[in-house]
Amino acid sequence: MSTAIDTSHLSLDTIDIVGSDHYAQNGYPHAEWALLRREAPVHYFDRHDSAPFWAVTKHEDIIFLSKQPRRFLNEPRLFVDPENDDARADDEGHHLLIMDPPQHQQYRKLVSSRFTPGALRKRLSEFESIAKQILDDIATGGETEECDFVERVSSILPLSVIADMLGVPREDWKLMFRWTNEVIGAGSGDEEYIRAGETRESTQDAAIAEMEEYFGAMALDRLKEPRDDLVSAVLHSKIDGQMLPPQNIQAFFNLIVIAGNETTRNATSGGLLALIENPGELEKLRRDPSLIKSAVEEIVRWTTPVIQFCRTATEDVELRGQKIREGEAFCLFYPSANRDEDVFDDPFAFRVDRDPNPHLAFGIGEHFCLGANVARLEMQIMFRHLIERLGHVELAGPVERLRSSFLGGVKHMPIRYSLV
Repeated sequence: MSTAIDTSHLSLDTIDIVGSDHYAQNGYPHAEWALLRREAPVHYFDRHDSAPFWAVTKHEDIIFLSKQPRRFLNEPRLFVDPENDDARADDEGHHLLIMDPPQHQQYRKLVSSRFTPGALRKRLSEFESIAKQILDDIATGGETEECDFVERVSSILPLSVIADMLGVPREDWKLMFRWTNEVIGAGSGDEEYIRAGETRESTQDAAIAEMEEYFGAMALDRLKEPRDDLVSAVLHSKIDGQMLPPQNIQAFFNLIVIAGNETTRNATSGGLLALIENPGELEKLRRDPSLIKSAVEEIVRWTTPVIQFCRTATEDVELRGQKIREGEAFCLFYPSANRDEDVFDDPFAFRVDRDPNPHLAFGIGEHFCLGANVARLEMQIMFRHLIERLGHVELAGPVERLRSSFLGGVKHMPIRYSLV
């Protein structure tokens, strides 16, 4: 049966696609994006506190902009922050997300060999062990119990994997979790993650400073005694015969921790939610576990944890009849591209056996997600073990979403379940 989405109550003059409160209260604005795709796929927004931007909502257009990194730059504007002028690069260190050619590829190559399928296969037993232990810790012996799936499962797996790859000792993994919550959550104005007596800015700044202090101490240790981990690999890398600037090294570590944790956590939470809301698809997976890989791709399409990034035009350009001037910003909405009716058959249906599935949840082109192979492997392992052991599962309370229009997050998801 085909699904559809109602846009009759919406107007281009009043729709909100970047308001953080809207995301926290309602989830993704899929109806608004559907209206834009149909009536104004390249649409100018200038009614927010942030600097104006061109909203890009079609799959084809996002590919067009993403595959021309010299014409459409990541720097200086990283994403649209509706409550600030805009999110820009600063002088305290550049990381991969805001680098443009040729610097981006130079830095990416420093660690890309550690994220290849071949390199990850060597760590497969470690990832399997982490996933099994997480599920063992919430096993019920077949009885029915309740837990917060985010806290007990989806937040632990990616954090454990990326911390292990970095070389962070197990006893410090919880620190990484707190800092990533504060950088993303507090930075978006989510009250749950703002420290008592502080502002969103001061909490975010403090978390970044503590991360930098932590990795600074790790760096001193690894300079003396290198190990087989990401921290050592970055520290001992050179570009054009020169060691990396200290501020760029710190930015590299911060990005790996945050990106490696937040996106996979939210896709895993959203994936189980989709299976709960679509029990027929859950049963399909139970009957045919070979669908795990395609199910993970559908979960990633369905959840699309990274909501938006910006690109800045280096020259005047025309796109779908709209004249964009040099220096103006595009905002690329990936969840909208992943519901594009011109690309996906019945895009508002969740199908674990969807094929083909050309989603853009990991981006495309120059900035295709460095950790895509890690994220896929983590989720394939987790959902394979979870489906094998899971009896009954249902929501045990309301789902709480992150107050952010940059990362789509599920903060809390209470479930009632049985797990052998």
